Amino acid sequence: MFKNLFKRESNRREVLAAGFVVPDSARCVQCGICSFNCPINIDVRNFAWQGRPIENSQCINCGECVTRCPRGVLRFERTSLFAEA
Repeated sequence: MFKNLFKRESNRREVLAAGFVVPDSARCVQCGICSFNCPINIDVRNFAWQGRPIENSQCINCGECVTRCPRGVLRFERTSLFAEA
């Protein structure tokens, strides 16, 4: 039982370390709640409006923007940026 608990936590950390926040711009209503709740003050709303992933080097992948979005516009997605060749 405890083994599975730690495995899930390990998977969560792996996704956060190897991923980034991706918006679904067609569903975004530009309410700005994501940007308001960002502890680093990244303009997440602007990224969502443009349909671009949040590729700001200061983003700590805390997930506040993903959690606070009332429409579920934001999600974490894995990236192959650090994948081995």
